[in-house]
Amino acid sequence: MAEGSVPPPRRQRGERFPAALLALAVLAAIGFAVTYLVTSNNTQLMGLFASLGLLAIGAGMIVWAKRYMTPPHPEVEPRGRLASTEDEVEAFTADFEVGEFEMERRGLLTKLLGAAIAATGLAALVPFLSLGPKPGESFKKTKWTNGKYVVNEQNERVHTNQVGTNAVLTVFPENEVGNALSQALLIGLRPNELQVVPGRETWTPDNVAGFSKVCTHAGCPVGLYQAQLGYLICPCHQSTFNVYNACEPIFGPAATPLPQLPMAVDTEGYLLSTGDFSDPPGPGFWDQDRPG
Repeated sequence: MAEGSVPPPRRQRGERFPAALLALAVLAAIGFAVTYLVTSNNTQLMGLFASLGLLAIGAGMIVWAKRYMTPPHPEVEPRGRLASTEDEVEAFTADFEVGEFEMERRGLLTKLLGAAIAATGLAALVPFLSLGPKPGESFKKTKWTNGKYVVNEQNERVHTNQVGTNAVLTVFPENEVGNALSQALLIGLRPNELQVVPGRETWTPDNVAGFSKVCTHAGCPVGLYQAQLGYLICPCHQSTFNVYNACEPIFGPAATPLPQLPMAVDTEGYLLSTGDFSDPPGPGFWDQDRPG
């Protein structure tokens, strides 16, 4: 710009508004990140900052476009002589200098726009901190281990004589009452009717069998037992499992059997587990490694 020349006041004022909007977007993105890190449960305030930031970016781009990319009035140039007068040359020089000023202003707005978008993008990455550690083996192993006593919902050890023929009882590992993944069902079997899976010949002491209570379809608790037929039924989607055929599914969306709990009896007749379920309980997942 020529020495002593001053940009038009309207143009100078027009640059400030979109710049302020883009700066507001940067501050809103910072506010979103700070709110998440300080009070991660304040979703209302996080939503307010996110909305404010996106609106500020949009409004800033609109004002910028209207200010610098839309001519203020129709440009008309009548036909006339090709030669330029001294006044026209001076006017062209002035317009060129104003254009230089506007290019400088556009550079500032471009930097602010880039900063606003970058800050918003970084703020959007902050919630990934909620993903936490990898689940590891937590979906594959439960609290059942060798020698763990079977207890009822009052954390009382279960004796074999408490599970009569056709009876059903919800149980947990001792001191783990309420653990959803470890919950199991004890079922009093009719003698000599169970189709024993090879390798599980000792898993049903005194004709008491234990199976996971977590449905292999959607994880609902399987709680309905049709004793006459020996069917366990999930009330959510009516998946039905044949207890006497190792809880194989015979109806509904479940595709895999309920895992069986290996059990034994101590010298006083109390039930205890000799290991974890035969397979990971609950719905299937990509690396569950469940047979079949």
